[in-house]
Amino acid sequence: MTDNGFLSEILDIFPAERVLTERAELIPYESDALTAFRAFPRAVVLPESQNEVIETVRFCHRQNVPFVARGSGTSLSGGSLPNEDGIIIAMNRLNHIVRLDGEQRLAVVQAGVSNLAVSKAAAPHGLYYVPDPSSQSVCTVGGNVAFNSGGAHCLKNGMTSNHVLGIKVVLPDGEVVEMGGESLEGVGPDLVGLFVGSEGLFGIALEITLRLLPVPEAYRTVLAAYSSMKSAGETVAAVVASGLLPGAIEIMDKLTIQAVEKSFNAGYPTDAAALLIVELEGETNQVEAEFVELEKIIRNSAAFRVRCARDEAERSLIWKGRKGAFGALGAISQAYIVQDGVVPRSQLGAVLAEIDELSARYGLRVANVFHAGDGNLHPNVLYDGSEEGMLERAEALAGEITKLCVRSGGVITGEHGVGMEKRDYMCEMFAEADMEMMRHLAKEIDPRGIANAGKVFPGERVPGV
Repeated sequence: MTDNGFLSEILDIFPAERVLTERAELIPYESDALTAFRAFPRAVVLPESQNEVIETVRFCHRQNVPFVARGSGTSLSGGSLPNEDGIIIAMNRLNHIVRLDGEQRLAVVQAGVSNLAVSKAAAPHGLYYVPDPSSQSVCTVGGNVAFNSGGAHCLKNGMTSNHVLGIKVVLPDGEVVEMGGESLEGVGPDLVGLFVGSEGLFGIALEITLRLLPVPEAYRTVLAAYSSMKSAGETVAAVVASGLLPGAIEIMDKLTIQAVEKSFNAGYPTDAAALLIVELEGETNQVEAEFVELEKIIRNSAAFRVRCARDEAERSLIWKGRKGAFGALGAISQAYIVQDGVVPRSQLGAVLAEIDELSARYGLRVANVFHAGDGNLHPNVLYDGSEEGMLERAEALAGEITKLCVRSGGVITGEHGVGMEKRDYMCEMFAEADMEMMRHLAKEIDPRGIANAGKVFPGERVPGV
């Protein structure tokens, strides 16, 4: 299809001011938060209605044009990287909360609504939306659905997939379907479960029905400093073995602590080799009873400093530091790659020790910050992007860590997705028969292979990359 014909059909759907084709206009869309991969799309369209999204997908299907849906571009796996032959469908203007029902504890939202906006809207009803990625103030619900996002507080209540009741979707051929509904009890095949985490391969979510939960009556947040990662990991094991189920269990290493303090002055002890954050949440009586047990475990551990948040301000400061950790690493490194492999909790100590060995072997620093409660690691490989060959070395180290997670009985991604970054490691985790079944399913839903083409599956090309 010629560029003139392409543009003419697009302008039948959108006014000219909402079709971006000039290079300067396309720069903000050339990558997501994984900036190692870059490409310029043929065009970016800015829909303001669901119908415009649907018509764009139907145009793409007719003309065999690849498309990528994009929210705020916070993906850390290259999941929303453009295709040079295709279109970026930017969903940010579809940012309305269609309905919020306090009695039924649900919200129906458009795909471009930010994660945090849902909780803010639900707050007057005493409710909130549980999944809380570090980017929750800007990341969109549509992107959360695509990658089954998690966050620090998903240990107790689950990932995005546990909080999506229904989805209105436009499939890659332009057909609009409704999956699930408004009930926790589904009937028939779990199509919502199939779609959540499909990374854009199965189409675009237009409206999502979300489950809301009551805001916990009480929180107890404990910050404990350790002289080694091993000691912090042993404390995590002791907390879990006690039968407690905190809302969150997080660990940061020395490099991350120093970066956070430079950026946020969160009051973290910079002489600690590891910092443990444990937060209990729930009804007041329950939390206070659990806190007695938690405090006993922490005091009997190797912690050399322990601080309990005395009020909401202190709690917020602790979490401000943790949620800002990824961005704060920019204070100590010119560039870095964020990993998110998962390992069994029993393997945390051994895996972290081997990451240290790999770091020394490659001559690159690795800053660790992770969801310790479910073994979701976030090793950040720090490197100087201006030095020739350093990106390749950092990618090689990141790949070694990914393979290490699989060898340890874990998986290649916990919440960031496969995208471009980890597609070549899919075969480390899945047998060829598994890969063939996944490819077959994707082809059944998208025979032309135009929805987020080139992602997830090894060996598939994204033009321009």
